[in-house]
Amino acid sequence: MILEHPIYKIVGEVADQMGIKAYAVGGVVRDYFLHRPCTDIDIVCLGSGIDLALKVARHISENIEVRVFKNFGTAMFHYHYNGEDWQIEFVGARKESYRSNSRKPIVEDGTLTDDQNRRDFTINAMAVALNTENYGELLDPFGGIKDLNNGVIKTPLDPDITFSDDPLRMMRAIRFATQLNFIIENKTFEAIARNAHRIEIVSKERIADEMNKIVLSKVPSEGFKLLYRSGLMDLIFPEFSKMKGVDTMNEASHKDNFYHTLEVLDNVAKQSNNLWLRWAAILHDIGKPYTKRFDQKMGWTFYGHEVKGAKMVKQIFKKMKLPMNEKMKYVEKLVLLHLRPIILSEDIVTDSAVRRLLFDAGDDIDDLMTLCEADITSKNIQKVQRYLNNFKIVRKKLIDIEEKDRIRNFQPPINGEEIMEIFNLQPCREIGLIKNAIKEAILDGVIPNEYDAAYSFMMNEADKMGIKLKK
Repeated sequence: MILEHPIYKIVGEVADQMGIKAYAVGGVVRDYFLHRPCTDIDIVCLGSGIDLALKVARHISENIEVRVFKNFGTAMFHYHYNGEDWQIEFVGARKESYRSNSRKPIVEDGTLTDDQNRRDFTINAMAVALNTENYGELLDPFGGIKDLNNGVIKTPLDPDITFSDDPLRMMRAIRFATQLNFIIENKTFEAIARNAHRIEIVSKERIADEMNKIVLSKVPSEGFKLLYRSGLMDLIFPEFSKMKGVDTMNEASHKDNFYHTLEVLDNVAKQSNNLWLRWAAILHDIGKPYTKRFDQKMGWTFYGHEVKGAKMVKQIFKKMKLPMNEKMKYVEKLVLLHLRPIILSEDIVTDSAVRRLLFDAGDDIDDLMTLCEADITSKNIQKVQRYLNNFKIVRKKLIDIEEKDRIRNFQPPINGEEIMEIFNLQPCREIGLIKNAIKEAILDGVIPNEYDAAYSFMMNEADKMGIKLKK
């Protein structure tokens, strides 16, 4: 095996001087054979990983800062090479055992075989020797190369033990299968289903990290289907599972919102790598199970599902330990607004309606349009094309109105402080009423988004309220 990065030779030379064995292991070996870029290198040695890290760093430069994690017996540093930042992590070979009620292992020193035995999957259990005597030799005790070639995810040892020991590995199996377009071996997948309940001892933060990697995959729907089939979805994201299934009443059925949402997610994934836009796709119909009603005339309805869904976003983000900041608010906004462009595409597109959409969506209008276009999933090709053609009209209207009225980052031509100054008012309800009236007049096209027009309009509104200029 040809190892091109100079760090491998350096590690091997330092390990020789220390009289210990050292190996490159895990993802960097896997990605080498998959021809995937990898800038994280894991080194395992038969000795102290911390001592090896410190000596390798000093060998390269006195200026390299080594971060040491004594509790875990690991150390790491960053190494700049060929314009890239490489993260090199060192650990001593170890073996682990777990208690059934804890996710924290009992760790002891071990051999390379022990270390490979504790790895999650055969494709991650390969190692490459770095010492001079056998530099570049591949150690593949579980047939990882064969599984890479066949596109198979399976555990090195009994999968029940592997998943019970560290239940996050069940999600990692699904994540790797989704990212690499591999299949999970039947025996391994059956063990995931049997041990799904063990995911409850894993921290929400670790689960969220794996979930986000699935969401960012090329075809994320594949990961969601595996999560559902395995039973993990019911435990980590039950709100999404609730969308599965079709109800029929008087021979009228609605579409399966679970599979519809996955189709929307994949459509968005083709257009954008924005993680939070993809989450908006996942959650855009999350309120439908709670608003589903059957009407004798209309059939199945989901009135208000966008409002219900937007309210659920914060709850879901909090529960799943996703960020409770502007990213959450962005998803909340897109879920709330996702029907607006569709309504515009169905009706005559008025300037007023477009202005209001621009005002409410702000800088996120382009992402909202991407979500709405992805939401057209009918099997009727003519219907889809009609909607998409109408969306082109909406997009053009958005551009034209924005150029003319500058609504996207709307700031009122006259602010509250000016109104107080002009009329010699203290803070009061009337100021808010005047400000809102100016905003509504601009959005309705009654007046242009200009100071003079807003001033004249303000004077008329103030006169109606009996408010006079200060003297």
